[in-house]
Amino acid sequence: MSLFQTKAWQSAWWDTWGLQKSFRLVRPWDGEVSGLYESRYRLKGVLPIRSLQFVGTSSRELRTPRTEYNRFSRNLTGQPLVRALQQQLESHTWTEAVFNDLRAGSEDLSALVTIAATQNWAFRIIAVDDGYAVTTSGPFDEYLASLGANSRLKLYNRRAVLESLGPVREENLWPHNSKAFFDALNAFHRERWRKDCVAGKSLTFHERFLSRVEEEGGRPLLSTLTCGNHIVSVLYNVWYRGVVYNIQAGFEQNFHKKLSLGSLHLGYAIEDAFRLPDTDRFDMLAGQGKKENYKARIATENYQFLTVMLVKSTFFRALYWMRG
Repeated sequence: MSLFQTKAWQSAWWDTWGLQKSFRLVRPWDGEVSGLYESRYRLKGVLPIRSLQFVGTSSRELRTPRTEYNRFSRNLTGQPLVRALQQQLESHTWTEAVFNDLRAGSEDLSALVTIAATQNWAFRIIAVDDGYAVTTSGPFDEYLASLGANSRLKLYNRRAVLESLGPVREENLWPHNSKAFFDALNAFHRERWRKDCVAGKSLTFHERFLSRVEEEGGRPLLSTLTCGNHIVSVLYNVWYRGVVYNIQAGFEQNFHKKLSLGSLHLGYAIEDAFRLPDTDRFDMLAGQGKKENYKARIATENYQFLTVMLVKSTFFRALYWMRG
């Protein structure tokens, strides 16, 4: 399981977005696998739709923080998984089932393909996204040496330039100054994307999640990189079960023409992960940068997430096919 299947993440998401009339929880989360819920909406404002989805995801109605590594079972494989999953799917009335961010090649995906074929349901892959991680169980120096010269320069070697501009300090603002962290994250995102990163319900969700994840052994790492007395970069990381998850980042634009502050801060955080004896992975999760896929250049492993849709009725299969 991952950070996203913890009771902290799942309950915080449901408490923030799930308590509305059109949503109904049909399988609770258990701290190992995601819950399932049914949402009701009208397609084009007319046709009533029942959509079955993982808690933490919303295919059409909401924009919320991404919930990755979803799965149906903690220990079933093969035919036992197929039978259990088919029983779950047949026990609920739904028009479409949209399952976000399942690992490519997983038993869960194979089971869904098998069930769709035997039940004559439509099976569609509606999104494919790459994720990236760094294995941190070996020496940090060996990891650096494995990088290309330009990546090594951005991630590590130009620390000297930053340090020449003033005292450099890393600090974790959890739990005593999380407001300053999120204020800085929002300021950097407004500069880069013209909008806040975490505000309103999203901020409420993250505050709930962070306050709860420690009960399950998680460690929030709201990392700031300061040059002089000025925060120049932030990383929203959380350690859980030997993995540091990099959930969000922000940094000052045009700070110095030779510096990529986001990459430099990642370099400090990855080095910290190498030093932690109870850590073997730094997971940068899915997604790419605004201008370049920086994750691919510094990762030691990559993986894929698939988002799939199942549709039961012939009518809706034809309708969705016509809509693309």
